[in-house]
Amino acid sequence: MQPKDKFTRADSLRGNLTPLRTCYDINYYHLDVKFDIDKKFISGSSLFKFTATQDFTKLQFDLFANLKVERVVYKGKELPYSREFNAVFLTFPKTIAKGSRDEFTVYYSGNPTIAVRAPWDGGVVYTTDSLGKPYVATACQGMGASVWWPNKDQQADEVDSILISISVPKGLTDVSNGRLRKVTDLKDGYTRFDWFVANPINNYDVAANIADYAHFADTYNGEKGKLTLDYWVLPYNLEKAKKQFGLNVKPMLKAFEHWFGPYPWYEDGYKLVETPHLGMEHQSAVAYGNHYVNGYYAGGRGNPRGIDLSGTGLGLTWDYIIVHESGHEWFGNNITSKDLADMWIHESFADYSESLFVESIQDKLAGQEYVSGLRRTIQNTSPIVGPYNVNKEGSGDMYNKGSVILNMIRTIINDDEKWRAILRGLNSTFYHQTVTYDDITKYISDHSGTNLLPVFDQYLHYPNLPVLEFAAINGKLSCKWIADARGFNMPVKVRVKGGAYKFITPGKGNFTSVNIDGITKDNLEVDTFNYYVGVMVD
Repeated sequence: MQPKDKFTRADSLRGNLTPLRTCYDINYYHLDVKFDIDKKFISGSSLFKFTATQDFTKLQFDLFANLKVERVVYKGKELPYSREFNAVFLTFPKTIAKGSRDEFTVYYSGNPTIAVRAPWDGGVVYTTDSLGKPYVATACQGMGASVWWPNKDQQADEVDSILISISVPKGLTDVSNGRLRKVTDLKDGYTRFDWFVANPINNYDVAANIADYAHFADTYNGEKGKLTLDYWVLPYNLEKAKKQFGLNVKPMLKAFEHWFGPYPWYEDGYKLVETPHLGMEHQSAVAYGNHYVNGYYAGGRGNPRGIDLSGTGLGLTWDYIIVHESGHEWFGNNITSKDLADMWIHESFADYSESLFVESIQDKLAGQEYVSGLRRTIQNTSPIVGPYNVNKEGSGDMYNKGSVILNMIRTIINDDEKWRAILRGLNSTFYHQTVTYDDITKYISDHSGTNLLPVFDQYLHYPNLPVLEFAAINGKLSCKWIADARGFNMPVKVRVKGGAYKFITPGKGNFTSVNIDGITKDNLEVDTFNYYVGVMVD
């Protein structure tokens, strides 16, 4: 048995949608931050514009306790506030009426948490490039954006738009999300870069990337017209970047627009930004640190090498970070889970997007082989869905096992055009929205023509694989599912060895006959290439 996680008041304050958070809907931020890189110190402000969803006098926003709230200003006056762990509670002088629009500004400063192993732990990365110039980036998924700026740090409420103003030492460039509106020489040795995001964005996607960047650009003729492609890289990597991005980006966009629908952020463009960490799906400014190798970067800065996570060799013909992190533009950024417990909605689909990319540049069998190869790292020790309301994700199996599950769902549906319509339908139905487990699983189940809810239940809520048990009963081959999920009756493909696969739909608990001519327990074969199940023959 896995030990149960113990959660604290701090976890609940961070993860729970309390009335102090649901009382206001965030509409707009202006984040204005200065980076003193030498001191690893930041200072600035965050303007909150919101709409009241109910009458209230008190609300919660979030900022890590190691950062100082200098003051909170409302209508020209400072407001009283209190702090508990990483939560800040703000009290207004009179009731904010339901439906009213209002705003306040938080001024803050401090030394933000330094990320030790970004992007897997959150915070700010402070390092230098190979020429000794500053090289700084933020990465904060999971830990939360409040690790470096004040915000309503809950995935369920995405801001409608944001202006990101980052001031950096002269000679450096900041690249953030959206489009660059203005560059201002501040006359104090700093330059401010103003980036505007015209679409909803989740907090952890908001990024600062600071370096001596070189820029080049291109365009892609996509489903919604001309999409701008902007690339920001270290100058000495410019030629490598032109080659690697040129080979990978447009084929990726073609594949994903085919399967998922139009790129969701035409107004903000598509960017790749070289970073000192491996990568992150920062909306419209994808962080790239794969060292211009195909596969998944596995070390060797002087002579970088890539590996294929599937073990098939199929992943060594394309750049893993470009494909996987860009897949998040649809699943993770366009469609965002309301609670971190459902991060599988981000990672399972992004992981699965890799196989669809393989399929697009080779064929369906190659894509399936890639998915099948990913099984080698699956642990099956804890559920993929995490505990709700405490800002805790589930098992890391959400990546590769999630990909395997989606390939299996496609196999059950047995109609590739319907499957494509479902993937595109998810992105149009939940366009720029936050979603729940039920939203996604019910949509797929409803549009598949098959009740897939018990399948999702089994694979996402339980670590154990279902087992298909066969036995000869009264001279007839019979079978049943051994599973945890109530009502589990997943259709599965079975055949006489060497013959054609046929669908059967065993139930849970009671044996039912296998109606395939000539099949016996000695010659049966289950499609374990596409189905991730146990098989037991008595």
